[in-house]
Amino acid sequence: METLLENTIGISVLCGIIFLLAAVVVYIFPPKKINYLYGYRTAASMKSQERWDFSQRHSAIQMAKAGLFMIVVSFIGKLLPYNEFTQLVGGCIITILGAVYIMLSTERELKKRFKES
Repeated sequence: METLLENTIGISVLCGIIFLLAAVVVYIFPPKKINYLYGYRTAASMKSQERWDFSQRHSAIQMAKAGLFMIVVSFIGKLLPYNEFTQLVGGCIITILGAVYIMLSTERELKKRFKES
């Protein structure tokens, strides 16, 4: 009898799809004003409205890239002869790395673009 993991493509493809959908929503409907509920919220992105607007667009693009990467890696990973546990752990690691990539790349761009503050 097949387990749930064998019937699905994996955790990272599901998270990749969620990242893509979230990226599209934030890109099309970015939060207009600085808030603590919706959007890319870090101390650096909330220093000014200009930083806020830039970080919303940039993080959405990075999130879409991370989502696509997770989906592609998931399909490639399913072709390799790994057991369920290895695929699950790998999917979790890929998802965490995707989130870290979004933060690091957006923070780096904020520092480059807004050197004065």
